[in-house]
Amino acid sequence: MKTRQVAHIIIEADTPLKVGSNASDFLQDNPIQKDWNGLPMILGTSIAGVLRKDFNENLVDDIFGKDNGSKVIFSNALLLDENMQVNEGLLQKKTPFLQLFDILPIREHTSMTDKGVVKEHAKFDEEVLYKGTRFKFSIEMIDNEQSFEQILDLLSIASFRLGGGSSKGFGKLKILSIKTGIFNLASYENYTSTLNHQLSIEYKVQSKASQTHTKYTLSLTPDDFFIFGSSFGDDEADSTPIYEKVVDYDSKKLSDKQLLLPASSIKGAIAHRTTFHYNSLVGNTIEDKNGFYTIEAIFGSAKDSENKTGKKGKVIFCDCFKKDKKETKTFDHVSIDRFTGGALDGALFQEKTIAQKDMWEIEILLSKDIEGNELQAFENTLTDITTGMLPFGGMTTKGHGFFTGELLRDGEKI
Repeated sequence: MKTRQVAHIIIEADTPLKVGSNASDFLQDNPIQKDWNGLPMILGTSIAGVLRKDFNENLVDDIFGKDNGSKVIFSNALLLDENMQVNEGLLQKKTPFLQLFDILPIREHTSMTDKGVVKEHAKFDEEVLYKGTRFKFSIEMIDNEQSFEQILDLLSIASFRLGGGSSKGFGKLKILSIKTGIFNLASYENYTSTLNHQLSIEYKVQSKASQTHTKYTLSLTPDDFFIFGSSFGDDEADSTPIYEKVVDYDSKKLSDKQLLLPASSIKGAIAHRTTFHYNSLVGNTIEDKNGFYTIEAIFGSAKDSENKTGKKGKVIFCDCFKKDKKETKTFDHVSIDRFTGGALDGALFQEKTIAQKDMWEIEILLSKDIEGNELQAFENTLTDITTGMLPFGGMTTKGHGFFTGELLRDGEKI
């Protein structure tokens, strides 16, 4: 007798999540996908696409379908409320907890050309979901218990990301719960498809070391002050560090602002220094007109207006958060006239830096097919960070942003 396997999965955003709607409005260039209640959601097609990419290539067309239809069904992932329930019906009124998702964090970016420089008039913003946001979705499959479990195990691999911007730190997820049920035809007729139905069997994923990515961990402590600027000021300074709040399901509210090390800033510094090391290793120079080589195999490339097509990178970064201890140091500066070298009249400004010396752990995943001089250049760059040779953030020319620490490759110290 044929059976149907069903799994209900609860996931939590371990970094902010960008699930764009491919639309724009008067407030954001790229707002997130929302359901009929105006709540964040993740389309089931997005989940299926990511899992299909990582599934056994010999079986993927048979299970996920090509010409004969798919044998596995994914629901949309719906937002969990404060009671760990999804709202599948139309809400008359949102609870205070659900109202937290009416206004979401905004990340600002600038488009880059295929040469790795900023495009003119190309600033844009993206709406993202808070770290800590939880969703629930289902997976169903007829028979083939082995393939069903293989799909569930893929949810635990280190490189599993949902949404866009994984190379900029978004989309890392944590599996909180997987509950399964097995139904024959008769019992399935009485099964309700609501995600709020409680399945009885708890599934433990079979975690395995990644076969596709090498995990690098930077354990860093700031030497002194540092700042990743928010582009905004407060009542104490014209330039302040970047902070972001996190959803807390225990307290049913947003946390206090947490310090944020945005992966996009970390990626930019590492990409620039990796390019330098690669050109040094292979002997490229500006004088020979070949010193402009960029590491497209690692960091990808932008699409230009002529013949070049864009290329996705093979490195994944993660945003880093830490509780704010409110230990800051404000520096006063005077803007300088670039022509006279003297101070501009009335141009005093302040910059607020972070002064707390906590250790930060930065996780980076690199595809294992990167090797040779490109790999060496990348690891040389990470070593530069741990020895204070490569600073992070703003005001690095003023002595800020230097860190020291150690580098691990798949848990082993380099």
